Amino acid sequence: MALRLLQTSRYLSRAFQNLTICSTSTSVLNRNHDLNLNFSRNTSFFVKLPATELWKGVTSVSNAGKKRGRAKGLIRRKDLNRGQVIGLGKANIQWPGLSAPIIRGRELVQRNQLPADPDREAKILKLRDAMASKKFQKISTLDRGWSGNKMPGRSIGAPDQIAEDSFEGFDTKVIEFKQVFNMKGNLGRKRRLSAFVVTGNKNGLAGFASAKAVDGRAVLRKAKNRAAQKLMHIELCDGHTVFHDYACSFGLTKIFVQKKPEGHGLICHRAIKEICQLVGIKNLYAKVEGSKGVQHIVKAFFLGLLAQKKYDDIAEAKGLNLVEYRPEFGNFPKVVGTPKVCREQSDIRYDEIMDYNTFAMDGKVVLKKKKFPPFYANSYGYHIHLKKLEGRRNHKKIKFDMLCEHGEIKSYLTDKYPDARPMGYILRNMYLKKKSEEGQDEAPEVEVEVEQ
Repeated sequence: MALRLLQTSRYLSRAFQNLTICSTSTSVLNRNHDLNLNFSRNTSFFVKLPATELWKGVTSVSNAGKKRGRAKGLIRRKDLNRGQVIGLGKANIQWPGLSAPIIRGRELVQRNQLPADPDREAKILKLRDAMASKKFQKISTLDRGWSGNKMPGRSIGAPDQIAEDSFEGFDTKVIEFKQVFNMKGNLGRKRRLSAFVVTGNKNGLAGFASAKAVDGRAVLRKAKNRAAQKLMHIELCDGHTVFHDYACSFGLTKIFVQKKPEGHGLICHRAIKEICQLVGIKNLYAKVEGSKGVQHIVKAFFLGLLAQKKYDDIAEAKGLNLVEYRPEFGNFPKVVGTPKVCREQSDIRYDEIMDYNTFAMDGKVVLKKKKFPPFYANSYGYHIHLKKLEGRRNHKKIKFDMLCEHGEIKSYLTDKYPDARPMGYILRNMYLKKKSEEGQDEAPEVEVEVEQ
C-alpha cells in the first residue's frame, strides 16, 4: 500500500510540473477535483526489435523441444520482399530510370500508366508461400531449359514495345547466362551477370545480342531488347529448310550444314536447334567441329545462313544448269536453276570443281571418325561370305548411278548388242510394243481354263 501511494505521489508531482500558467488566465486546481492520468507508449514491440528477432520468436524452438518433436509444425520464415518490384506498386506506373530504361533505342522513355493487375496481391502471396514451403516447386516441361532450372534454353518472351512498334509473334531464347567478374582499382572484384540471347519471329527474321548487368531481370531485358534492334532477314527454301549444303566457321568453330527433306527434323547442336526454331527452319542436319563455345556456334551459323545462295545464283556462278535429285521424288532429275548463258562441254576446264558437295562446302571436307574393322573381320566364315558377295556387292550403287545418268540399266555392250539388257526391261518393251500394235488401252485379259 505504501508503495502504491509513493508511485501516485510521483505521478502527481510530474503532472503539476507540466502545468503552465498563461499570462491572461490562471489555472486553479481544486482539492475535490479528480485528476485522470492516461498512460501511453510511443514505441511498439514490433518496431523496437529487428526482423530477425521477430522471426526467431516464431520459428525457433529450444534444443529440448526439438528432441521432443516440437519443431515439426513451426512456421517457416517468409521473405516479405519476395515479388516486390522497385517502382511498380499498386498504381502500376512505369518510371523511367527506376522500373524502365531512360532511353530505348533512339527514343526517350516517358512515364507510362500500365493497365491495372487485379491479381497482383494474390500472385505475391502465392510466391511467398511457394518459397516458404518445403516442397520443391516443379517447372513445366515446356518451360524448362537445357538443364533443370538453369536459364540457358528457356524462353523469356518477346522484346519490349518501342513506341507504336510491337514485336508480335516474336520469342526470345536464352543461349548463355553466366557470372562475370572485373577487377577494379577502387571497388575491388566487381561481379556482374552476362546474358546471350537469340530472338526471332519463326518466319525468317531473327537476331542475337549479349548484355551485362548487376540484376538478373535487368540483364535479360537489356539483352532481348538489344537483339530486337539487330534483326536479320534469312531466306528459307520451301519454308522449312536451307537452300543448299554449306560450311561456315567463326574462330575455331566449324559447322557443316546439310539440307534435308520434310519430316527429317532438326539433328544438330542444341544452340543451333534453338536458332532454327526461332528462324523457322524445321528440317536440317548440322555437325559442329572444333570449339563448342555457344557464342561462336551462334555467330558461325548466322554467317552461314546469311551467305546462302539461291538456285539461280549457284547456276550463274558455275554457268551450268543446276539439277536436283530427291529420293522422295524417285531420284527423278529436276532442273531448279538455269544461268543466263550456259557453257558448253568444251568450255569446262579439266581442273574445275564439278562435284556439288565440294563446291557447296568451299573445298572443305567433313571430318569422319576412323572406322575400325568388326571383331569378326578375321574369321574364316566372314572370308567365305566376302567371296560369295564379291560378284554383286556394288550392284545397288551401280544401278542407282545408271538410272540417274542414262535413265536405264545397261552395260558397255548394250549399244553393240541391243539385247544385252535386263530381262525385265526387255519384257516391258515387248509388252508395250504388243499393246501399241493391238491398240488396246488396257492390259489384255488372260483366260484360265479350270478342269472340272
